[in-house]
Amino acid sequence: MKKFLAYARDYKKELILAISCIEAETLFELIIPIMMADIIDVGIVNGDKSYILLKGFQMVVCAIISLVLGNLCARFTAACGNGIGASIRAAEFQKMQTYSFSNTDKFSTPSLVTRLTSDVTTIQNSITNGLRPGFRSPVMLFVAIFLSFRINAALAVVFLIAAPVLGIVLFIIVKNVRPLYAKMQNAVDYVNRIIQENLTAIRVVKAYVREDHEIAKFEEVNQNLKKNSERAFSLAVLNMPAFQFVMYGTILSILWFGGKLVWVGDMKVGSLTSFLSYVLQVLNSLMMFSNVFLLFTRSLTSWKRILEVMEEEPAITDDRAINDDWATIEEGVITEEHGLGKDKAISNNLTKELRIKSGNISFEQVYFKYKDNAKEYVLSDISIEIKSGQTVGIIGPTGSAKSTLVQLIPRLYEATSGNISIDGHPIYEYTQKHLRDSIAMVLQKNILFSGTVKENLLWGKEDATMEEIERACHIACVDEFIDRLNKGYDTELGQGGVNVSGGQKQRLCIARAILKAPKILILDDSTSAVDTATEAKIKEGLAKELPGMTKIIVAQRITSIMDADQILILEDGKINAIGTHNSLLEENEIYQDIYYSQQQGGSL
Repeated sequence: MKKFLAYARDYKKELILAISCIEAETLFELIIPIMMADIIDVGIVNGDKSYILLKGFQMVVCAIISLVLGNLCARFTAACGNGIGASIRAAEFQKMQTYSFSNTDKFSTPSLVTRLTSDVTTIQNSITNGLRPGFRSPVMLFVAIFLSFRINAALAVVFLIAAPVLGIVLFIIVKNVRPLYAKMQNAVDYVNRIIQENLTAIRVVKAYVREDHEIAKFEEVNQNLKKNSERAFSLAVLNMPAFQFVMYGTILSILWFGGKLVWVGDMKVGSLTSFLSYVLQVLNSLMMFSNVFLLFTRSLTSWKRILEVMEEEPAITDDRAINDDWATIEEGVITEEHGLGKDKAISNNLTKELRIKSGNISFEQVYFKYKDNAKEYVLSDISIEIKSGQTVGIIGPTGSAKSTLVQLIPRLYEATSGNISIDGHPIYEYTQKHLRDSIAMVLQKNILFSGTVKENLLWGKEDATMEEIERACHIACVDEFIDRLNKGYDTELGQGGVNVSGGQKQRLCIARAILKAPKILILDDSTSAVDTATEAKIKEGLAKELPGMTKIIVAQRITSIMDADQILILEDGKINAIGTHNSLLEENEIYQDIYYSQQQGGSL
């Protein structure tokens, strides 16, 4: 609860005002039955018309005040609930931005979307719908019981039987419905996953005529959600029958015993009427409180799911260098910064931020696996030196971990063991922001965002001039097709760039990376959809216009890397050979097989 209340601090004023309005509204409502009893027992019995009008006017005033307070309560509650929901959503999204690839791999994307939307909405609704009954029902319960005992203590003993019975029944319902809410939210995850997969791959679905298969898959998870929801809500709605059973039983008992008291003259009709009003308020308050518990139970399930996201520690942090260095204290090595304390040392380290100047890259016996408990390494004993300004090609059979290797350089994943250095410093000594600012990477899966062509290019450099944009587009051969788009650089791209071809999308992504003016450029199979003539122009432009930039090219085609200064052949996550095109073509069997198979395929 402490973590949750931290998000409520900014809305403390609205929360206090809402609670104050709730309590005041409740007190005014509780006064009305007393006035009604006075009208019957005094005004009507004595035939005092002026007394009846006075008390009636007082009841109207109390009702109007309650109405105004209720309206204010609704406004303050909405502001509080929606505000807290927005704060949690913002904090959760911000936390997700700190995740590395290994963190996001732990949660499925649909599950993260559900936790960011549906789960937050559940908590938000619990506040807006549960705050009023949550603070109203206890006051109404105890005040109504107090006033009932004041009217007739003997008759009020009925509460001592009715209230515990209803409380026990409601407790059993809440206890059993809680685990069902967790299953229901997990079922929502599965539904979102199927929807996302289908919409993302809709072209593949259409191409393979798999609509019926997808419908069947969706029907399965949809029915699973329906079944879990029905089980949860069918148990939750037992609240109402239980409430009605106890309420009508209590009313019958009070009418029976109260009628006898009225008959013998020990109780007035007006008192019995007001007593019944308080009975309904007591039982209604118990019912409202049980509904609050149901809302709280469901929101608690959602909050636990959100906490899993919030408490997930980023696998990659900027303070690794300090953490590693701090361990030397145990060996008796004390530096000036150690004397400042760990937090201060981290702050000083970030202030003295290292800068990448040339782009020399060194791999020293690097091993990597996606999970610590995995039996085998994805990459094993990787050692290679890449000098500043060099062009390095990486090739190998499918599944040889080429993409994984280059993703270690900007720390999208963290090497399990070994060391990767840039300009002589381990990459973890650079801040992630500076490291990734200095490295431009065009991933194997090209991503464009909704917006114009220009807005997508400006991801590389927000304040880029039109001249810089045109230069980057010339190198990436974007200028060959940009004029054919209906509005040129102002052409709106659909979600994911659906209105441009695969080759055009790749060239736009390359231009975006070039515009970043990085020290290191990584192209991960980024020209696979481009024809060889255009690819040759891009390579020529990179070599001519960006000679000092370190370039790493992951490719399937030998033509993409044959001019590289050195070529790295990966096989099963290990280095098979390193050399130039000519030396590998003479000596390496894997390279020969790839080269001649592609030559033969080209001649066909």
